[in-house]
Amino acid sequence: MTKRVYNFYAGPATLPLPALEQAQHDLLNYNNSGMSVMELSHRSKEYDAIHQDASNLVRTLMKVSDEYQILWLQGGASTQFFMVPQNLQIKGKPMEYVNTGVWSKKAIKEAKLYGDVTVVASSEDKSFSYIPNYIAFSDNAAFAHITGNNTIYGTEFFSTPKTPSEVPLVCDMSSNIMDKVIDVKKYGAIYAGAQKNIGPAGVTLLIVRKDLLERVPENVPTMQKWSTHAAKDSLFNTPPCWSIYMCKLCLDHLKKQGGVSAIETINRKKAQLLYDVIDSSNGFYKGHAQPDSRSLMNVTFNLPTPELEVQCIEEGKQRGLIGLKGHRSIGGMRASIYNAMTVEGVKTLTEFLEEFQEKHQ
Repeated sequence: MTKRVYNFYAGPATLPLPALEQAQHDLLNYNNSGMSVMELSHRSKEYDAIHQDASNLVRTLMKVSDEYQILWLQGGASTQFFMVPQNLQIKGKPMEYVNTGVWSKKAIKEAKLYGDVTVVASSEDKSFSYIPNYIAFSDNAAFAHITGNNTIYGTEFFSTPKTPSEVPLVCDMSSNIMDKVIDVKKYGAIYAGAQKNIGPAGVTLLIVRKDLLERVPENVPTMQKWSTHAAKDSLFNTPPCWSIYMCKLCLDHLKKQGGVSAIETINRKKAQLLYDVIDSSNGFYKGHAQPDSRSLMNVTFNLPTPELEVQCIEEGKQRGLIGLKGHRSIGGMRASIYNAMTVEGVKTLTEFLEEFQEKHQ
C-alpha cells in the first residue's frame, strides 16, 4: 500500500484506516453475496442488516432513547438548513438562532424563507472568535438553533444553552458529532453531515424527538417531511447505501475504541498538543479562537505573514501533512483533527510546526 498522508482537511475528512481496509475487503463481494454493497438492493436482507446496525450504533454510542427517531437522509447539512424550519415552524412564532459563523448565517438565511427569525446572540462583532456567554431564548419561540462547532473559525459549544421547556433546541453538529459526550435529551433535534466525523460524504444523520415529527405543515413537499422518512425507517426512497455502510464501519471502529467517552479523552489530548504549540510560540503562531471557545476539532491559526503561511503549508505537504490551508474566507491555517485523526498524526504536525518556527522565527 502506498504510504498514507496525514489528512487535516475539514471535510471530506480522514477516515479510520481499519474501516477503509474493511471496505476494501468487502468491495467486490460483501458477506459472500457476490455483490458489492453499492450493488445491493436497499430492500435486501443484506442491506437491511447494515442499515439497522448503523442506526443501533448511533443509539448505543450517543445513548439515544426510544423517544428519538434516527434518520439517514441526503442533501447534507445544508438541506437541513431549510428542512428544520419547514418541519418545526409554528405559525406566528419566531425561530430563534445563535450566529457563530458562516454555517449559522447560511442556516439563518434559509429559515427566513419560512417565517420570522430572531438572532438572539452573535459573535460576529469579533470575527466569530468566541461562543457567546449569554444566550436567552424566549418562551414564544417555535424552536431554538445553534451550530455546535464552527469549522471555519475554530470555535465550539462546550455547554448546552438552556431553552424554555416548550422550545426544542436544534443543533447542527456536522463537525463535532461524537467528539465528546453530550446529553441528547437536551435537544429536540440534532443533524450532522457525515463527512467530517462519522463517515464519508453522501449521507446526513438526523436524531429527532418523535413528538416533533407531528409539527410539519401539510403543504410541505413529501420528501422534505421528516415524518415521511421516519415512517419508512429512512427507506422511503433509495438511501445512500454505501455511505451508510461506511458510517457503520466508522461507528463500529469508534465503539471498539471505547466509545464517545474514550474518544473525548483522545480528542482533548490532540487539541491540547496543538494549542500548546500555538500558546508557547511567543506569537509566531496566533490562534483565531479565544481560549475558552477553542474547538476540539478545528484548530485555526495564523503566522506572522501570508507568505510564511504559504511556505508552511507547502513544506507541510512535503512532510505528508495535507489540508492545512485555512478557509478562503479568513485565510491562515487550519488543522482539522476529527475523531479519525490519530495522536501520532497530531504529534507529527506539532513537531513540524516547532521546527518551522525555529527556522523562521
